[in-house]
Amino acid sequence: MTAPTVLFVCVHNAGRSQMAAGYLRALAGDRIRVLSAGSEPADAVNRIAVAAMAEEGIDIASAEPELLDPDAVRASDVVITMGCGDACPVFPGIRYEDWALDDPAGLPLERVRPIRDAIRARVEALLAELEPAH
Repeated sequence: MTAPTVLFVCVHNAGRSQMAAGYLRALAGDRIRVLSAGSEPADAVNRIAVAAMAEEGIDIASAEPELLDPDAVRASDVVITMGCGDACPVFPGIRYEDWALDDPAGLPLERVRPIRDAIRARVEALLAELEPAH
């Protein structure tokens, strides 16, 4: 059995999607293939998102925003969108979820922490669905 692929998408691929990808990589290891992208990628990952994840012991400082590629969507089993609207192509047979989360762009660390914590809870629930107890 091959590892399922999860793609996290937000507009700039600099905050929410990078935090979600960081959590899923940390929690699932190589049991799940993790991708993230943005419809309009930023030049760099949000430094406050990096700081918020560092508090959790997860380093996303070396992550780079990527442009959303329809082939990455097509190759995914689950696509999680976070505010990218209609920019994300939809293909049959792929599970889509939209996570309504505030954009951390421009927010101070104390306002990014609750967003980070909400992302962790959703990632943990997704992981439980993808890896049911044996």
